[in-house]
Order: sequence, then structure tokens, then C-alpha cells
Amino acid sequence: MTGYTSYWMATAPGFTAAAGTPASSYDVAVVGAGFTGLTAARALAKAGSNVAVLEAGAVGDGASGRNGGHLSNGLAHSYAAAAGALGQAGAHDLYHAFDRSIDIIEAIISEESITCDFRRSGKLKLAVKPGHVEGLRANAKLIQAEADPEVRFLDRTELGSEIVSDLVHGGLLYPKSAMMHMGAYLHGLAHAVTRYGGQVFERQSVKAVQRQGDGWRIDLPGSAVRAKHLILAGGATGAHLSGHVGRQVLPIGSYIIATRPLTDAEIATTMPGRRTYVTSLNVGSYFRLTPDSRLIFGGRARFSTKADQNAAAKSVPILRRTLGQLFPVLQGISVDHAFGGLVDMSRDRFPRLGQTPDGAHYAIGLSGSGAQISAYLGTALADAVLGRTHRGASDPFVALAPHPFPPGAIWTIPVIGAYARARDLLT
Repeated sequence: MTGYTSYWMATAPGFTAAAGTPASSYDVAVVGAGFTGLTAARALAKAGSNVAVLEAGAVGDGASGRNGGHLSNGLAHSYAAAAGALGQAGAHDLYHAFDRSIDIIEAIISEESITCDFRRSGKLKLAVKPGHVEGLRANAKLIQAEADPEVRFLDRTELGSEIVSDLVHGGLLYPKSAMMHMGAYLHGLAHAVTRYGGQVFERQSVKAVQRQGDGWRIDLPGSAVRAKHLILAGGATGAHLSGHVGRQVLPIGSYIIATRPLTDAEIATTMPGRRTYVTSLNVGSYFRLTPDSRLIFGGRARFSTKADQNAAAKSVPILRRTLGQLFPVLQGISVDHAFGGLVDMSRDRFPRLGQTPDGAHYAIGLSGSGAQISAYLGTALADAVLGRTHRGASDPFVALAPHPFPPGAIWTIPVIGAYARARDLLT
């Protein structure tokens, strides 16, 4: 195995425009150089703001550079459940916010000439148990009627040209979904920030933030930065900077392997459709092929709050076993990369967009859908700072009230995992 490194970051062209030492003051300080923070910083810098992005590690070191490489449109979970919780209008607006976000990503790639293998591949949500088929079929009908007529259900006989596995019994096809090389996009986005005059600082870990007068003090190792506006876009790793933000999410690890390149024959007998794929289990899997024909295969192999090398190593045999069950022809395939990322999971798995009581702007609770929704959220954060006309309280994510976890909830993560696995066995 090559190592416990993110495939996306190990094969990205690199970010070479990192600034040196932060200045004493900025118009806007953005915490986190992931998708959301860089999207906001690009829009702000383009509008003429003096903006600094402060990243504890390197660009993309967090969840943005450590994911499955999917850009899924629509809602990741049941549209019917969303409509039941939020009403038809609320579910409709959330669904199309994800569509809009992928459109924004596509536009940025074109405008900034970012080479990142973006492709509208379509996504298949796969029923991997016979009992899941009717639920997916009903969800397809509801989405077609209320949100997206292009979505369609494929029965088992229609899936032969898409995916070859005895475990697959049907699938829900989202044609607008896409994929890209996450590391290449991240680095292209960071370079775009600097071209518009913004600064991106790597290895500048924010220790604390404090409201002072009409601005903010941001404490760094050995120094402090002042800014008129503050954006918290650090996901699970930055949630500790605000109690208001931190109480709304739990950090849950998601783990991924990247195999050796598959042969054309192996692809033809496993994933000839070359789409992005997710399974219907509560503790499910997600996978896709890379441009160099590797299989990126991930899931919540373990319910842990860690995404370090040790956690990734423990996940490798679990993920390989699940992969072999889905595609027996790939049983025992060699793995070149193993890595994990922390998902900032909200209680209802919907993101939140807003301001803390003391006025910091934030986006949180991306819940495993960060790659696709980040462009929408980052754009909305920039609009809020600039005072641009935006949907305000009617924005589908602003309209969702904060939904904090109870104290000590982090210790229940293994129990949550056990319950989810039990439901998968029983359904």
C-alpha cells in the first residue's frame, strides 16, 4: 500500500501560493480552507474585500480533501421523510439548493479554468436488500412529481449496463449528479482566491475567536489577527471555536480506500456505468472510479470520532470485506491509499447556515454532503458578509432552526452505530 494518505491530495497538482505571515487586520477572516471557506473567500476577494483564509493544516486537509469524490444532487436521504419534517415547500427548496450548488461548482470550474475531471456522471442509489426496492421506487415517484422529473427508478433488469452485482436489486438514478477530482478542484479554488487578491495561510491554527467592539480578534500561535467579519467554515475540526456551532454537530469518521487501477475487463464486470454509487443501508457504502480507473470505496466502517492513520488502518479490512461481498471478482484487490475524514453530522442531517449570537457567520452540519452543498453555502456566506440581496431568513438552510445535541451525546456514537447496523439487519 502506498500509504495512509488521501488519494485526492496525493494526486493533486499542489497549491503553491500560500502566504507567509498574516497581517494585523483584514476585512474578513475565514477559518477553514475547505470547499465552503474557499468558495466564500473567492467571492469576497472577487468583490474587493481584503480577506484572509486561516487553515490549521494545508489546503484540503479536512473533510474536503478526504471524501468519496461525489457531487450528489437532490437530497441524500428520503425525500418523503424531508417533506414530512419540513413540508413540501421546504423539501422542494432543499432539494434544489443541492442542484444549484453543483451548478455553481461547474460555473467556477469554467470561469477559473480548473482542470479537475468534472463530469455529470449521474448517481445511482442502490437497493442492496429486496426489502428496500419498494421504498426507493416510491421515493422516485414522489421526487418526479414534486421536485425533479428527470429522476427515475431502474429495476434489476435495467441495471445490467450500470452495475454488476448479485446484491443489487434496483436503483434510483439521479442524472444531474456529478464527480470531480477533489484535490485538483480545491487547489484550483485556492489559487483563484489569491488571483483576486485574497490570502490563504496554511498551518495557522486558530486557537480562539473573540468579539471585540465592531470586529473580531482571532488568536493564532504567537500572534493575533483582527477582522471586521468572521466566517467559521472549519467543519467538525473547527466547531470548537463557538459553543453555538459546536453543539449542533457531532464529528463522525468516514473511511475510504483507493485500490490499484482496475482493468477494462474488471470494470466491465463491476461498474460499466461509471457513475457514482451509494447503497441503501443505514451503514452503507459509497464508491466510484477515478480517471485512472482506481476504485474509491468508502463508508462508516467504524463509528468513531477519529480520522487519523490508526483509524484508517483499522477500517481497511472492513472496507475490503464489504467491497468483496459487493463485487466478488474484486475480492482481495490491493489497496494503494487508505484515509478518513470527519463528517460534521447534524441531528437531522440537514446543514445549517446562519450567525452565532455574537455575530460570526457559519455553515455547519454538512453531514456527508459537504462536497456538493459547499458552493451554495460558501456563496451565501459571502453574500451575507457583503450585504448582498439574498434569500435571508427564507433561505432553506437559514430557515432550519438550530437543533443542538444534548450534552454528552458524543459518547453515544458507538450506540448510534450499533442501532444503525441492527436496523440494516432487520430491514
